[in-house]
Parts: sequence; structure tokens; C-alpha cells
Amino acid sequence: MSKILIVDDEPAIVELAQLYLQKNDFETATASDGIEALVQVKQSRPDLVILDLMLPGLDGWEVCKRLRAEDDIPIIMLTARSDDVDKIVGLELGADDYVTKPFNPRELVARVKAILRRRRGSASASVNGDRIYLGDVIVDAARRTVTLRGEPVDLRGKAFELLLTLARHPEIVLTREQLLDQVWDYDYVGGTRTVDVHVSSLRQKLAGSRVKIETVWGVGYKLVVEE
Repeated sequence: MSKILIVDDEPAIVELAQLYLQKNDFETATASDGIEALVQVKQSRPDLVILDLMLPGLDGWEVCKRLRAEDDIPIIMLTARSDDVDKIVGLELGADDYVTKPFNPRELVARVKAILRRRRGSASASVNGDRIYLGDVIVDAARRTVTLRGEPVDLRGKAFELLLTLARHPEIVLTREQLLDQVWDYDYVGGTRTVDVHVSSLRQKLAGSRVKIETVWGVGYKLVVEE
């Protein structure tokens, strides 16, 4: 049974998340502030952390940063703001996904399952140092190279950065705006159409591999690895 740590200082939020997670056969633990969250991670070793950003004392961003410095435990952020900057900062700090309050508890459970499935499934991305393994594709962040079944794939500039960004969040939907922010930086004014163009080119480069970039209509893209 997987254990989920819920970190939030709002009892109603914690109770709702616990109720639906336990209904789906997850064991749960809770923490109401950042310091307690770090202690709980060391003591109870959860499989995933649901982390509110606006915590008393040590906020969620700092908790995320400290967890990432020591562990690769999956993290889903909870944010009460719809501001994409919060989400982007959290993802850049190493969070796996985010949910905006008020949230649908069924959606939260679905995201927990998806992340854990990705971590454990045979088709999941595995990370070894600077390398990300995606089925028959290897992305080397340090050397900025991509290989498909041992053969080099010519990816340069933003095309490589786009694949790297998607590869770091497999099975997680990233909006076009998020991809623009992370790959092209905040000041890019070319519009979201450039993301579509780069995705189309990336698909051609990865044709014949198990790596697929799926379109989620009206939202954005996600990277999946076929069995």
C-alpha cells in the first residue's frame, strides 16, 4: 500500500484529501507546516507528497527545494492562486505536478495514481544522474544529447530544451504557456504557436521510437512512453 503525505494547514483540505485517498486504498500521513513535513518525510518515508505552497513558517517552495536536495520523492503542489508563475516556479524547483484550490478530489487521486504509475511502470522514465531514460530514447542533460536505440538524434537549441522539459515531467500535461515560460523564458513574445511548431518537429525526430508527445486538446502536451 502506497503512503501519501498531505501537507496543508487547512484541516478541511486535509480531511477531504485523506477521505478520497483512503477510499482508493492509499495510506495517509499529514503535516500542518513545513518543518513538520520535512520531519514526516524522514520518519514515515511516504511514496508521494501533496504539498501546499502557502504554509506557516517554512513555505512550500522552501520545503520542495529541501526535499529535492536530498530525495527524488514525487511532489504534487497545492496552490490557492491561479497565477501560473507559482506553478512554474514550483515545477522548476522539482515538483512533479500541481493542483489549484479548490480542487476536485477525484482529480487529485487520479494525478497521484498517474505519478506513482509512471514511477513504477516499466515504461516510466528513469533518471540516472544527468540521463533520463525514456524507453528506447536517452536524454543526456549534461551533454545535451539524445539517442534513439544507441543512434544520435539531431536535436539542437529549443528543440532539445523542449524535449528535456517534457521528459522531466512524463505523463504530466504541460500547457503551452508553461512550456513557453520554461523553454523560451518569460519575455518571449512569439506566441504559443511556436510551441506547436516545435512539437511537430520533435515528433518527426522521434518517429519510430516509443516516446510519444500527445496533444491534450485545449490544454497542452504531455510526453508518454509506450509499452
